Amino acid sequence: MIKKELIYREILFQVIEKKNNALTQAGLSKKLKVSLSTVNNALKPLDRMNAIKIEKMNFKVVDARKLLYYWACERKLEKDVVWGARVNMSVVDIEKEMPDGVVFTSYSAYKFNFNGAEADYSEVYVYGNADKIKKRFAKRVIEGPPNLFVLKMANEPDYGKTATIANIFVDLWNAKEWYARNFLEELEIKIKEIAR
Repeated sequence: MIKKELIYREILFQVIEKKNNALTQAGLSKKLKVSLSTVNNALKPLDRMNAIKIEKMNFKVVDARKLLYYWACERKLEKDVVWGARVNMSVVDIEKEMPDGVVFTSYSAYKFNFNGAEADYSEVYVYGNADKIKKRFAKRVIEGPPNLFVLKMANEPDYGKTATIANIFVDLWNAKEWYARNFLEELEIKIKEIAR
């Protein structure tokens, strides 16, 4: 994930999950350990599209939906895949066998956050240490299209065992599986309910 995506994720985490729509550039810079100029450059397109309103001492998110869709369109999920493999196990077993420290995203994260999946799914996406995960599943790898995708994890704030709701959304938006749409449609509804 590139630096501006870390910024978008944190802004949306604050708005959707923490109900905080007023943030400071300095606060983001400090929390994410990025330069103030990186934060300011990431905010420019959001200001142009009226997703945020920059004020004297802070900025306010005025249209989180615009920001969410902008990030979804900018996200390049495939560039973050550091390892993918076909693992001869069920999705549930793959999820159970994950080493500590991984962060689930996409279908698994949706299931864990909302106590169920909107459709059957056969792929697991996680942010984590590829070497640890390869080692854990090495004896179960077989030929075939990948059903386990490990995404590069940057040094970042700890949001828990699942990605943020916005991060789940943008990863689903960029997932290639046909059933991602079912998850996206339901997640849009849930985001509206949460963000009220």
